[in-house]
Amino acid sequence: MIVVIQSKDQVGLVAGITGVLAKEQLNIVSLREHVDKIENRFFIRVHIEQETGSEALEQKLKAVLPPDAIIKVNPQPEKKVVVLVTKEYHCLADILIRNHFKTLGARVQCVIGNYDTLQNISQRFDIPFYQVSHEQKDKAEFEAQIAGLIDKYAPDYIVLAKFMRILSPGFVAKYSGSIINIHHSFLPAFVGASPYKQAFERGVKLIGATAHFVTNELDEGPIIAQQIIPVTHSHTSGDMMKAGKEIETAVLAKALHLVFEDRVLVYKNKTVVFE
Repeated sequence: MIVVIQSKDQVGLVAGITGVLAKEQLNIVSLREHVDKIENRFFIRVHIEQETGSEALEQKLKAVLPPDAIIKVNPQPEKKVVVLVTKEYHCLADILIRNHFKTLGARVQCVIGNYDTLQNISQRFDIPFYQVSHEQKDKAEFEAQIAGLIDKYAPDYIVLAKFMRILSPGFVAKYSGSIINIHHSFLPAFVGASPYKQAFERGVKLIGATAHFVTNELDEGPIIAQQIIPVTHSHTSGDMMKAGKEIETAVLAKALHLVFEDRVLVYKNKTVVFE
């Protein structure tokens, strides 16, 4: 069982939480905590050996925590996800393989693409695929069709696995805190489209990828995971793109693992990640 909490910081929070767990005869397997001194914010993730009533334990924890505390007791152990794609296969393929062998930490409910390019690979893994074309539609109609499919499955998270469309503020707000994107750049550098071309033209010596939660600010949401690799003057933009796809796959996989195990806590535009 997992307990994750964030609240205003004050003296005695860890003692209060562990005291409640001890009284309930609950054995702590691991405990990670962090205090953001600038924000005066407390974060904790506790892994407990036994299972117990979530609502009752939450009420007992509330009694020893500040009024603003956000408490999640035993979050869904296996999350449900919907994956949005365009044409690039590398991130989706990795997700589908992990899903097939039950190492993803979640269950893929369906794949939605604005082209039919990745329909075949989805069906090979017996995952429903829906094409929702953006052509000859305004953004509102396009997103309404996607939302209708998403809501049918009621996922915990929406994964943008190289979904190359900018989502509207209304769509992002509807699924606030639930949309995870992989960006082909080490943010905050080279936001938006064609980052490898931008990197090549700038003559960078490092390229990377960033997985983050989606907000209304393009490619500026809370960062979950990042990775970089070195490049040299001999790399073409195509070389960078090829190497970048490998990083994108690895970074998205790591980010999803962290999120699905409830190791990521978000406050304002930052994350606390208990690896």
